Amino acid sequence: MDPGRKKGDGEGVNLSMDRTFVMVKPDGVARGLIGEVITRLEQKGLKLVAARLERLPEKRVMEQYREHLEKPFFPSLRHYIESGPCFLMVWEGRDAAAVVRRIVGATNPAEAAPGTIRGDLAVDIGRNVIHASDSPASASREIAIHFPATEIVSYKRVDETVLYE
Repeated sequence: MDPGRKKGDGEGVNLSMDRTFVMVKPDGVARGLIGEVITRLEQKGLKLVAARLERLPEKRVMEQYREHLEKPFFPSLRHYIESGPCFLMVWEGRDAAAVVRRIVGATNPAEAAPGTIRGDLAVDIGRNVIHASDSPASASREIAIHFPATEIVSYKRVDETVLYE
């Protein structure tokens, strides 16, 4: 058996999957882009395992962006994130954080490749539609900020056997 795989429940081999955090920011919500984001991630073969639409409270915004607290742009970032509802999600799949980051594209939409979410749907770095965890460690931290374990569900996609070797 390959590393990273575990014996299934009689239906073949199940893979050990990673999870990552994704947030459609207030501009993406206001522009009606939640469905587009979900569609792109589902079409890639990722599995949505938790989701919620809400206005983020100050405490969670501060924790989410703690590495930026002392940066000059933080006050405007905080104001922007608190300005409207965000759509929070947890996605699952092999190398989920890296896969999602490629789909999302560069932070600055002017540098994001065509075909990426930011490359196709955003024009300004301050209104770049989406946040995605930049590593598995960040994903674990960010998921824990926004979702208790009881809100994350497990299930099988019907196409898992054709998505993964």
